Amino acid sequence: MNTKAAEELPAVSVIMPVLNEERHLRTAVRHILEQDYAGPMEVVIALGPSSDRTDEIAAELVAEDSRVRTVRNPTGRTPAGLNAAIRGSSHPIVVRVDGHGLLTPGYVATAVRLLGEMEAANVGGIMFAEGETEWERAVAAAMTSKIGVGNAAFHTGGLAGPADTVYLGVFRREVLEKLGGYNEEFIRAQDWELNYRIRQDGGLIWFTPQLRVTYRPRPTVRALAKQYKDYGRWRRVVIRYHRGSVNLRYLAPPAAFLAVVLGLALSAVHPAFLVLPAGYLLGIVGGAAVEGRGLSLKARLRLPVALATMHLSWGFGFLTSPRSLARKVIGSRAPGGTTSAVRAAESG
Repeated sequence: MNTKAAEELPAVSVIMPVLNEERHLRTAVRHILEQDYAGPMEVVIALGPSSDRTDEIAAELVAEDSRVRTVRNPTGRTPAGLNAAIRGSSHPIVVRVDGHGLLTPGYVATAVRLLGEMEAANVGGIMFAEGETEWERAVAAAMTSKIGVGNAAFHTGGLAGPADTVYLGVFRREVLEKLGGYNEEFIRAQDWELNYRIRQDGGLIWFTPQLRVTYRPRPTVRALAKQYKDYGRWRRVVIRYHRGSVNLRYLAPPAAFLAVVLGLALSAVHPAFLVLPAGYLLGIVGGAAVEGRGLSLKARLRLPVALATMHLSWGFGFLTSPRSLARKVIGSRAPGGTTSAVRAAESG
């Protein structure tokens, strides 16, 4: 690219909230710095209170490349880190990346081009889960299958077009500033919540399979269960906070959880009720047999466990999400007035 063309490219700020990311941080930053983008670029890492070598690795990265710098995120919460990194950055295009996400070649250049071509407020693509262990490979297969996560395009792929949300996102700074950035009360689901506000404000969210970020799944059953329990809990908060955001797809995991629990409980009354958990078990085993093609035997055997962990943890989190959590969030930033919003949360 010639010098004049490079000068016309908008400058890009890549923001990255991190907490205990020593395993992936250096690789994630390398994938950013190696992007084939001729315009100016900076990387702002928001450091949470890590208990591993994350801060040390970040300091090394800052010393090695002048494009990298750090800001503090004392709470360690993702949305607070994102906002801190946004405030600590300066360029008109903001690219969100996580500490365990790896940008594919051409990601930044493609995203910047599409922002302009589509006149979008945010563009994004596929969360391409890729494991390094047999368990992680099983989780990755679950996270990229319709039986695992439904028909969300940013998980399973699809045609380019307008979307409710995308993975991570590449934003116009002016949009983030107008809407006040991420709502820091949303420990999870902050992406979905922000994209909902962007759409309500008339902005376009654009999905394209051309954009792909490699994602490293949680390394244990316990970590995956906590992740998906939190997803379910915070999705319920989003629904209570934004009444128009409910989607039938979100009700499938709670329905599966209730079917399994009620079936097991009522089997004491009559064994026929075991058809409910048995039906679910057969469903995920059959689904795993289809989705596990190409995996090793060890990974295939772990796939039903991954699917069940994701479904049931999400469903449990959704069903047990306390109204008090939604009221706290609503009280922090209530559209249309705190009182009416709280009443809505209490009735939902």
